[in-house]
Amino acid sequence: MVSEDGRVSLVFNGEIYNFRELRQALEGRGHRFRSHGDTEVVLAAYREWGADCLGRLNGMFAFGLYDADAGRVLLARDRAGEKPLFYTVADGALRFASELKALLADASLPRQVDDEALDYFLAYGSVPGGRCILSGFHKLPPGHALSFDLARGETKLWRYWSLPDAPLDDAAADVLDGDLEALLEDAVRHQLVADVPVGVLLSGGVDSSLITAMAVRATRQVKTFTIRFPGYGKYDETEHARLIARHFGTEHVELDAEASSVGLLPVLARQFDEPMVDSSMIPTHLVCRLVREHCKVALGGDGGDELFGGYGHYSRLLWMQRRLGPIPYPLRRMIADAATHLLPVGMKGRNWLQGLGVDLEHGLPLIATLFDAPARRRLLGGGGAIGRAERIRAERIPAESSLLQRATRMDFENYLAEDILVKVDRASMLNSLELRAPFLDYRLIEFAFGRVPDRLKATAADRKILLKRLAARVLPPSFDLKRKQGFSIPLAAWLKGPEWGGYFREVLTDPSCRFERKAVEGLLDGQARGHANSERLFALVLFELWRRAYGV
Repeated sequence: MVSEDGRVSLVFNGEIYNFRELRQALEGRGHRFRSHGDTEVVLAAYREWGADCLGRLNGMFAFGLYDADAGRVLLARDRAGEKPLFYTVADGALRFASELKALLADASLPRQVDDEALDYFLAYGSVPGGRCILSGFHKLPPGHALSFDLARGETKLWRYWSLPDAPLDDAAADVLDGDLEALLEDAVRHQLVADVPVGVLLSGGVDSSLITAMAVRATRQVKTFTIRFPGYGKYDETEHARLIARHFGTEHVELDAEASSVGLLPVLARQFDEPMVDSSMIPTHLVCRLVREHCKVALGGDGGDELFGGYGHYSRLLWMQRRLGPIPYPLRRMIADAATHLLPVGMKGRNWLQGLGVDLEHGLPLIATLFDAPARRRLLGGGGAIGRAERIRAERIPAESSLLQRATRMDFENYLAEDILVKVDRASMLNSLELRAPFLDYRLIEFAFGRVPDRLKATAADRKILLKRLAARVLPPSFDLKRKQGFSIPLAAWLKGPEWGGYFREVLTDPSCRFERKAVEGLLDGQARGHANSERLFALVLFELWRRAYGV
């Protein structure tokens, strides 16, 4: 969209949920509007407040704005990183897009893997912050903006938003409970605004059930969706979702996901721009494809675990700190080193034993490492930038005195931004479905990190404590508050079969494969013996399929 005088141009991906309030404020300042949507409001907000308008936008967005008078381009990305933005600066030119594949449409740009990014990907399953898997390319980090001076060809990158400081006071639980309810209700109400019908993805867990409860308050006609995976009963959440749907009287739709074929993997490898290790991208894609047949916009519960302490490893970390922290550090280091060198990759408990080698007062144990440095060295034949991943990660660990604060903030800025939100965005966009996350309203984020004390997030024995207090009040009495089920697929079982197992072996033993044959066969053999290598093999296969798709 171009401003009426032609001086400001905007390309914009996303949604601004408070655009009506902003529009009213801007009209009070003399601005007039030709349209009824949020894009023109962003243009007017920039004309009124310049780059400071970013702090007033509540939504998920990535945009590029050209200011002819200032001779500059402004790039900006939302606070949590729901929408992607890739860019490269070379020879005085700025190129940017929502997708890396759009930049790679220019055949003249080099396609060389960045060694440090590859090292991090193999260690942790994604590429963090402003880095990109391709050398010379970048991602604009969440909560950041970039200004490009067209005359000088110079860039300026800055953070316009940060997580608030951890709370110092021990606020009363009942007050926080009431504030949480009001904030969540308002976030859902704002995100239900659309030109098309809006649905809710209802798994029957705490987060999506609370979203459903708040949606019913905002509008009486709520459509909820639950997905079944026939043949895999342990992944079926139908009964839990039915309980919530019946209680709130939603128009409930139960959908059956079709069987997954390995033919889907090359499609996803290309769609995701960068390789990413999370096999739940498969069911996420299937869910989006099914839901898109019924609605174009849907709300989900993403962000609840990171904001309110929902992951199981938070309790395990706190238990480790309390029970194992008193063990002398040199002895814990010896145990960690022994686990690294004596136990095979994929053996249950190996990551946790390795985590004993971390200073629990200032560091953060590596509980979800894909490949440690020796394993990466074997995979890459000793080349690359082995060992940089650990240093990059150490630099990204938040400087908080509380282990729980370090863990939740690290997950928010890394796992959520580089895994969960990437998965949701790419899978939904592939199916022309817009997924929104009310928990990622920045007011809720600031509330969770700036006002909720650790004791109301997680302990060694419980998790998501404050959110469960709210759930106990607004959800049906028979709702199971203790149930926690991740969104996953039986990948290990699939790999035992000829289709998936044969395909993985074919991809990874192809002569063009980037990884050392001996190391790959060791992983395949370990998986056959019962080691937990399925996600590791998934990582290598996705990388190879991505590399081939883009000619890297």
